[in-house]
Amino acid sequence: MKADTHFNALEFLRNLITIETCDPPGREVDAARYIRNTLAASGIPAEIDEFLPGRANLLAKIVGAGEKPPLVFSAHLDTVPVGHQPWSVPPFSGEIREGRLFGRGASDMKSGVTAMAAAAARLASGGTSLAGDLILAFSAGESSNCLGAKRFVERGDIADAGAILVSEPSSLGIIVSEMGVLWLRAVAHGRLGHVSGNSGVNAIEAMSDFLRDLRTINLPSPEHALLPNPSICVGTISGGSAVNITPDRCEAEIDIRLRSGTDQKVIISILKDIAPPEIELIVSDFKPPVETAPDHPFVVTCMRALEVGSGAAPIPQGVAYYSDATIFNEAHGTPFAIIGPGDNGMSGQVDESVDLNNVEQAIEIYCRIAKSWLAS
Repeated sequence: MKADTHFNALEFLRNLITIETCDPPGREVDAARYIRNTLAASGIPAEIDEFLPGRANLLAKIVGAGEKPPLVFSAHLDTVPVGHQPWSVPPFSGEIREGRLFGRGASDMKSGVTAMAAAAARLASGGTSLAGDLILAFSAGESSNCLGAKRFVERGDIADAGAILVSEPSSLGIIVSEMGVLWLRAVAHGRLGHVSGNSGVNAIEAMSDFLRDLRTINLPSPEHALLPNPSICVGTISGGSAVNITPDRCEAEIDIRLRSGTDQKVIISILKDIAPPEIELIVSDFKPPVETAPDHPFVVTCMRALEVGSGAAPIPQGVAYYSDATIFNEAHGTPFAIIGPGDNGMSGQVDESVDLNNVEQAIEIYCRIAKSWLAS
């Protein structure tokens, strides 16, 4: 990887890996401070917004000529926890083996943070003339329901952006469509009683029957060329207080992934139709599907930048996950694309790693996109 005068991308990524930002609890403020100090050496001022103790966003800007709306480079600073399985390398070491750098967040998505920061540093140090501002919006708490992205929206930090590039892991492919997510909390109400008296109504059994029926339904979904089929996953379940007491309450959390064009109200109605009276359904959260048309000028700009590097025309993709782009697009309608050096298959895995060649390629791709999209 190339080392610029004031910005060594490899050193930056290794140092970022050593700063633990596992969510919970996050503690992204330490990473934000490191990034701010490193960007300052390249002449890029950055602001830290510690909106909760230890939870911090970073906002940096290369000021352009004001002729075009800003371009936002978006990434998150938090990672998922290390987990309990043993690693073959220390998870916060940034160890390098055979051209890959290992550590929690290497793929998702401190390599993306690094590539975006390095691209900004190269543009700044090279004196590149931009027709609009280039904004780095690095968020906290993406794993905690996109806390940092919502904070950016609340403050209006990127409300006037013309486009958003997100560096979530994509193996340097381009993603333009994300599925929506509907989170429901199902609560089964029973009646407490001692099992010897046979006077209780078992809430766990009621929940079990409901979840069994849930597996049999087919969710209505419009056809979509880029997105997988809709899905239902029961993520958590809890209930009961003692082995000899009939449980009077049982709760389950349900994750439903939806394609564009699906009305969440219709889905909720279908579930309520199969739920017995003792089951209460509560909407915990809803994030709508979001997408940018493959022929949108920003997507075309991104695809051309990818093609220059690879020599092959990229194919736009869709994913079942959501990102900070969901929050920004829902709030402002801003077109987005996802291009990242990490491999999404590595996210949250033991021995998470990233190909360092991909990181260098990402830096070059981001520079090309910024120069082209913000050209005078």
